[in-house]
Amino acid sequence: MPDPVLFALGPITIKWYGVLIVAGMALGVFLACLEARRQEIDADHYFNMCLMVLIVGVLGARAYYVLFNWGYYGANPIKILAFTEGGLAIHGGLIAGGLVFVLSGLYYRIGGWISLDIAAPSAVLAQSIGRWGNFFNQEAYGYAVNPESFPLAMFIDGAYRHPTFLYESVWDLLVFLFLLFYRRRRNLVTGDVFLMYAILYSAGRVVIERFRTDSLMLGNWRMAQVVSVAVIILSVSAMLIRHRGKNQGGKIVNVR
Repeated sequence: MPDPVLFALGPITIKWYGVLIVAGMALGVFLACLEARRQEIDADHYFNMCLMVLIVGVLGARAYYVLFNWGYYGANPIKILAFTEGGLAIHGGLIAGGLVFVLSGLYYRIGGWISLDIAAPSAVLAQSIGRWGNFFNQEAYGYAVNPESFPLAMFIDGAYRHPTFLYESVWDLLVFLFLLFYRRRRNLVTGDVFLMYAILYSAGRVVIERFRTDSLMLGNWRMAQVVSVAVIILSVSAMLIRHRGKNQGGKIVNVR
């Protein structure tokens, strides 16, 4: 079992979970600002946007997780702020952070869709790195399997299990690499990169979530799968609608 603590200095304990989450975010912000500069967008403005998104995104991820585990947190309210113990739901962070990106992009006159396009590859890379925090916290794993018949099984929480955090980390990394090439295609409409990220990430989440044992539930439904399916439908629809803005010669309408 991995030690969740990286090191301790007196009363201060630094855990792998927090370090990996912060590292993923920092790398994501750095790469997003580089892309903003490449697109001749004020990188200082974009950096300010990223800081706002990170703060609101973490709060949104925590609020989403707490909401669907209110039976525990209602009885232990002090634990609501125990971020280092885990308990961030990525969908809550993406919803809250995405909204801030749109609003702040409009405020800085960058454009909401362009702001999301720039952020999408960095966001999924940060997710890939952050998933390893789940490994050190021994969470976000799958049901038990026979390691002799399933060589990818990992010993987690007293049994050999599907390492679903690893599945998602690898999938997110593949999505990141794909988006690096995809965003350089000709004839893209603004918003395509973000919508493709939403589609691909959600498709992977639908499949991976079925193996997890700690899914946030709403009745008999796994919320991550419900939200992911809804995101796929909305994103595909949005992409089709926005591509109708292209004329017959293939010229892209700059729809922000």
